[in-house]
Amino acid sequence: MTQLAEEKKVHLTNFTRLEERSPGDGSPPRPAWLDGMRRGAIARFEQVGFPSPRDERWRHTNFAPIARTPFRLADPDVGTRQAEELASRHTFADETAAELVFVNGVFSPDLSDLGRVPRGLTVASLAGALEDSANHLERHLGRHADVTDSPFVALNTGFIAGGAFVLVPRGAAIDGPIHLLFVSANGGATGPTVCHPRVLVVAEDGAEVSVVESYAGADGDVYFTNAVTEMVVGANASVDHNKLQQEGAGAFHVSTTQVRLGRDARLVSHNTTLGGRLTRNDFNVTLAGKAADATLNGLVIIGGQQHVDNHTLLDHAEPNCPSHELYKHVLSGKATGVFKGKILVRQAAQKTDSKQTSKTLLLSDDAFMNSQPALEIYADDVKCTHGSTTGPVDDSMVFYIRSRGVSLDAARHLLTYAFAADITRRIKVEPVRRRIEDFMAAQHGLPQDLRITDLGAHDEAAR
Repeated sequence: MTQLAEEKKVHLTNFTRLEERSPGDGSPPRPAWLDGMRRGAIARFEQVGFPSPRDERWRHTNFAPIARTPFRLADPDVGTRQAEELASRHTFADETAAELVFVNGVFSPDLSDLGRVPRGLTVASLAGALEDSANHLERHLGRHADVTDSPFVALNTGFIAGGAFVLVPRGAAIDGPIHLLFVSANGGATGPTVCHPRVLVVAEDGAEVSVVESYAGADGDVYFTNAVTEMVVGANASVDHNKLQQEGAGAFHVSTTQVRLGRDARLVSHNTTLGGRLTRNDFNVTLAGKAADATLNGLVIIGGQQHVDNHTLLDHAEPNCPSHELYKHVLSGKATGVFKGKILVRQAAQKTDSKQTSKTLLLSDDAFMNSQPALEIYADDVKCTHGSTTGPVDDSMVFYIRSRGVSLDAARHLLTYAFAADITRRIKVEPVRRRIEDFMAAQHGLPQDLRITDLGAHDEAAR
């Protein structure tokens, strides 16, 4: 009991320090509703603490390294040079409609570029939105990601002090992606750090937008990123969402994404994990309007002793809602992966058409994958399928490529690249797709200009 109290104490102390900051030091103003939400969330975390292996939802990942590490709240004013270097390495430059950069969870105007924001589009820090868009924030912030559902959501909500707000007005179609770049930098300071990025995206009826979340940090730092994203997609609206996780080798990354789709709304999401020591991603979509459509794609490429745990939920609450899900993992070294995807079809959700697939490529005998696709169906007029495959590179394919004069290593690398490219070719945001393909090419010693980007008939056939 004493150990459990100590594991929570550091985060409760961080919360007290955050509360003591004066409004003049860069902290956002705290309206009564937000203050009450934060205090209620931290009280929830104090009550439940970190998940244990006895909890079914969390038992495949050991969170003890996070719970027992004395993380201090990251300071946005340290590591300036390091933050600038990370931002320059991961920027999309002029390939975006807007780019917001956050250092240790806090908005950095100097590193951001809002010069191309179209009229009517709101892209701002939460601090700025509390002044200019308070009604939207009060209506949606913290209303979709449930603090009682996850202790990490409770912890993040308790620390809402910085993050991004995107509001796409009714009927607007935004050209170019909105890039939200979160970098962790401690400038060589002693001790591990933690930050709690928060993102709220609201696409009103008939709106169209592409949003990219990128997370990055230095390999030599030990830090913890605990991120929460809420997305509300209105009737006939469309959101193309990408999350690109390229954290440092010593990083812990936990994220929760909660999406609510209205009538005839469409979501296409690509969740890519390349970095980090330990990663847990929860991606939950509620198809809350008739004929809403959700596509979830995921790609994990890890090695060494990295661990990635992906949990997804497609909650079909209304009829005539199709959903498609494809997650691919490439594991080498002693890497371990978990995929637990659930399709929930409620009684009212007749005519549901849902397909879920998990595929894993094991590049070593020591790599391990735990894949658990699941269906929970309470309606009788539905078409739902799920499947999972795990195995090594196909030797017959290796032989075929080698018969064309290609070396053994190159043949294996090409097949690995092609396996992952089944996901990357579906990504429509060019800088995201290019970053992933360059990462794979560099990892396997392939030409940097190698591209597999069939975006046309292949995607239609895959659906």
